[in-house]
Amino acid sequence: MEQVLSEKLGLPPEQQLPQCLILITIMDKLSTQPEEVQTLWNTGKSLSLFSALFFSFQQCSAELSLPVCLPEVISTGQPAVPITLYHYVCVHLCSFIASTLPSHFPQLEYALLDAVLGSSMITSLLAMDSWCFLARYGTAELCAHHVVVIAHLIKSWPSDCYQVSALGVLLRRMLFLMAPDHQVEFAHKFLPEEVENLPVWQHLSLKALNPDLRKQVACQLCVAGLAQCRRWLNSSRILGELQSVNTALSVLLAACSFADDTLEAELQASVLEVLGQFWTFLQAKQVSDEPCLQQTLCLLLHLLEFFVQALDVQPITQVFALQSSLFQLDPPDHVRLAMVDFLSSMGKVFIPQEAQRQVVPQLSCLFASLLADQTWLIHQHALEAFTHFAEETSHEDVVPQCLNSEEIKNKVVSFLAKTRQVEETTEARTERMKQERLTCSAQFMKMDGKLESTGEPLAKKACHSPSEEEYKSAVGTMEGAVEAVKLLLRKGSPPAWLAVKLETLHTAVADLRDSVR
Repeated sequence: MEQVLSEKLGLPPEQQLPQCLILITIMDKLSTQPEEVQTLWNTGKSLSLFSALFFSFQQCSAELSLPVCLPEVISTGQPAVPITLYHYVCVHLCSFIASTLPSHFPQLEYALLDAVLGSSMITSLLAMDSWCFLARYGTAELCAHHVVVIAHLIKSWPSDCYQVSALGVLLRRMLFLMAPDHQVEFAHKFLPEEVENLPVWQHLSLKALNPDLRKQVACQLCVAGLAQCRRWLNSSRILGELQSVNTALSVLLAACSFADDTLEAELQASVLEVLGQFWTFLQAKQVSDEPCLQQTLCLLLHLLEFFVQALDVQPITQVFALQSSLFQLDPPDHVRLAMVDFLSSMGKVFIPQEAQRQVVPQLSCLFASLLADQTWLIHQHALEAFTHFAEETSHEDVVPQCLNSEEIKNKVVSFLAKTRQVEETTEARTERMKQERLTCSAQFMKMDGKLESTGEPLAKKACHSPSEEEYKSAVGTMEGAVEAVKLLLRKGSPPAWLAVKLETLHTAVADLRDSVR
């Protein structure tokens, strides 16, 4: 047991999947064992069986990506069918959770929360799926308790870290699983009209609530969000205070996304009026330089999708002028994706005659640039958005103007015809997965090392001599970084400064070697 649950096994990549399957096999058998045996495994000295599985699962990134499939009997009496490794682990983990003794819930809850907050997105998703199973399998009171704990975590955590996003996704899913009376209690506990609770509500889907509660919460969120925006707009507009504005815009987006049919016309008009005030001062250069303003722009574009048919000539020209100017400054991917979504919604709009001369060339130029984007995710979204726009727009003459090269035209035609692109061979894909695993492992170690620095400063710790495991961890990070650089060099020519930097690092490593000797 101590060997299997060790966090420092140091297994080679090809033995990570067998380790994961060993843990699954043990889980399948453990519920039939005496309570003292279950306690030994679920409250291990190093890791509990829950934590060990999440840790082992994270190491199987290549097998998850390929994906590796395993036989599983889905229905009693039916033959086994191949399912993905993710599906296989999720099914067996949920089955184990269903048999877990109540006295072992602290270890289960710790492992679930630790995995949700971890640096591996796929492991975080597995923990969320398992947690949602627990919420449905357990009592309504347990679900409500977990929802309140998660909401308090979101309120108390700095908003600019990825852990809050993960907690937000989990909270959003869990709200759907709450009993209606517990949802009412949640709305009373985290009053939507109070500013301090807006960071919680920005993550939630109002579709989870019954119609009456949804309408009430949506109106309260709109009033609170609009008040927060107006306070900032009518003040000195300090960028350092913009995070609270972005939270308010996120809340407005949540209300408009899932309660637009229940929002009063007066509130909708107020939202549109406030949005118009933002466009009067946003400048492309400032947005390009300030990440907080980039987030503001993305939220504004998403909000405008709900009111795009009600826009007048001036806001339409302002929005497109800003996007065109910003695109010349090479905005980051998340801004480009927000632009793509907004352009997709333009298919519903008849552009006024007085705005067409300015807007139409900018619209076609933005679409052409996004369709030619080298980032596969943006390119794919652009293809979908352009197709949606082309099907809906009454400005049919704009469509060919967006396809300003044969390459773009061929890609759009292939997409519409659902033509499959040339696929890499199994051998090439396997080799790529191996290289990506090295890069991911190095990144996970780097991110996990930063977890303590994302919150408030920690209290000083007593000095102690570093352990052998700490040395192994540090050296492992160095090895992972070296492999990542090797991978980059295979993909293309290095920048001019790399040779000098490597020489500096070489000297630093030589000094370390000499000090060890």
